[in-house]
Order: sequence, then C-alpha cells, then structure tokens
Amino acid sequence: MSKVARKPIQISEKVKLVIETNQVLVEGPLGKLEFRKNEGISVVQNNDSILVETKNNELKALSGTTRALLSNMVYGVSVGWKKTLKLVGVGYRAKSQGNILELTVGFSHPVKYPIPDGLKIETPSQTEIVISGVDKQQVGQVASEIRAIRPPEPYKGKGIRYDDEHVIKKEAKKK
Repeated sequence: MSKVARKPIQISEKVKLVIETNQVLVEGPLGKLEFRKNEGISVVQNNDSILVETKNNELKALSGTTRALLSNMVYGVSVGWKKTLKLVGVGYRAKSQGNILELTVGFSHPVKYPIPDGLKIETPSQTEIVISGVDKQQVGQVASEIRAIRPPEPYKGKGIRYDDEHVIKKEAKKK
C-alpha cells in the first residue's frame, strides 16, 4: 500500500462522515463535500480517524490520492481553504460587489469576474484579494483564473500575483 495511504486521517467531533458503497460524504460546520471513490479502495472509519486501504496492487497510487483528497475535504469543511492574491502596479485595484469581482488592472476597461457558488472573495484593501472556500481544488482554480487576467510581467513585476510568490525580474536592455 502507498506510504501516504497508511497514515490515518484525524477527524474532529464537528465533522460527520457518511461512507456508502462508492461515495463518501463529509459534512462540517463550513459546508459539505462529496467524493466518488474507486471500487477497489475501501474507506474505514474508526472512532476519530479514517483509514484508506486497498487489496489490489494496481491501485496503490490511487489509494494515496484518495487519502489526500479525503484529508483535504475534512480540512476544508472544518477549517476552510484560503488563497491571497496581491495586485502590484500603479492604479491596479480590486473591488468585490455582491457576486462579481471587479478588477482594474491596466486595461481600457474594468474586468468583471463572476464569483462561483460556494466561494467567498473579499478585498480587505484595494490591492489584496482573499479567496476562501471549502473545496481546495475550486479555491486554487479560481485563484489561478484571476491571476491569469494579468500575470506578473518580468521587467517591472506589475500584475496579479500570489501572496507568497516571488517574481524574478529581468535586467533591461543596455546600450
């Protein structure tokens, strides 16, 4: 079995887990998520932990993936996932109104990004965007799509970047 899959997932008393034949439902204080698992992989719940097991050697890697996805789901419904983006550039601003994120990032018009259901996008300051939700994949996907609107350029570093991202700047041309 995978080394990742051997490690049990600890769950708190706030998280409720329902294991059906090919589906696992995880419900917590922040929301609920569901996951369709492979038939050759079994998910067993003890008192306060979850174990992922497989008898088939061909599904070793998939058992580790299943364990990681379940762990991310448990963390998401209990604590939640969060990504922070920063806007770097003169006049670059972000404003969240209802279910639309409005970005002014150097184009001739403001860019309007619709906020998907299940996510919360906040703008604590004009140059900061905080994306939060229960689904790790969805939070990362939306952060990536917003960053792709104006990725950081290599000469001045202007653009939308992750909070912990370091942009390596190139040297300008010399005469």
